[in-house]
Formats: sequence, C-alpha cells, structure tokens
Amino acid sequence: MMRLFWSLAACGFLSACGNDADQDLRQWMQSQYNDSKPRVQPIHPPTQFVPQSYELGGGEDPFGSERSANLLQGSGQAAVTSSALLVSEQRRRKEPLEAHPMEEMGMVGVLERNGRKVALLSVGGLLHQVQVGNYVGPNFGRITRITDNEITVREIVQDTAGEWSERQSTLQLKEELSR
Repeated sequence: MMRLFWSLAACGFLSACGNDADQDLRQWMQSQYNDSKPRVQPIHPPTQFVPQSYELGGGEDPFGSERSANLLQGSGQAAVTSSALLVSEQRRRKEPLEAHPMEEMGMVGVLERNGRKVALLSVGGLLHQVQVGNYVGPNFGRITRITDNEITVREIVQDTAGEWSERQSTLQLKEELSR
C-alpha cells in the first residue's frame, strides 16, 4: 500500500513540474513569434511594353551580308586569311571522315592509348577511331580536343559576305546507339 502511495505522489509531483516547464516553453515560443515580423520588400510593377512599328527602308537590312559579316567579326571570331590557312588546308590530303557531314557522326566512346585520348565515332554504321589533329566533316574540321563527354572541332567556314572564318563545333557523347 505504501508503494502505491509513493508512486502516486511521484506521478503528481512530476506532473506538477512538467506544467511549469511546459508553460514557460509556451510563453517563450509566443514571445519569439511576436518579435519576428516578416521583412517583405515591395515588388516593383512591371515595365510597360511599347511595341515598335517597323518602317521599310532607311535602316540596315537585317538579312544583308554586311550585317552577317559584322556579327561574325564582332562576336570575337577571328577572320581567317584565305592566303595562308585556307591554302594549306586545300593542299593537304583529305581524310576519309571529311566526306561525311558532322550531322551524320556520333561520338560513342573514348579510349586511352599510350596516354592519349582516342574517340570512337559512329558514321554510317561503322566505328572510326579519331584523335586530336584528325580531320572530320566537309568544312576543314580539325579535332582540337577530346574529353570524356565531347569532341571539340575547329571548322573553317565561309559566311554570306564570302569571308572565311573559324568556328568551334562539338560532338557530344551519345548515351544510346541508334540503329
């Protein structure tokens, strides 16, 4: 009987202590909630769109060859002098993959041979091994870099103004082979 009395007394004592701690916690939470106020900055209204009318003539032709040439030179692509670089490209012996457009090629893997990366290209159902320095595509495309995920190719193309310029193209690694 005495044990029952002491256990009930202990439960009552512990429940009385829990009430004070619980009440203190609730008061602290309420004071923190009251002290915190959201800081929202007002959103500026959107700017009004004003349509511009197109006036024929008097301006630069958006499809003209001068505009294309200016865009190519203004974007940092160096103009290639047709005397040195293009002549040397035309005199060299063509490689087999230059007969195929870049769109037909797909990078399917990378190997490492003697410390150098060799890429595997799928062209017309056949696998070809290429490395830095090989040529691909009809635009004098020379492979400049091979990584695990892509091949970087420097091409020499002619723009609408007849100027030759360099551009960088990439062949991305294909996850699945299409047959």
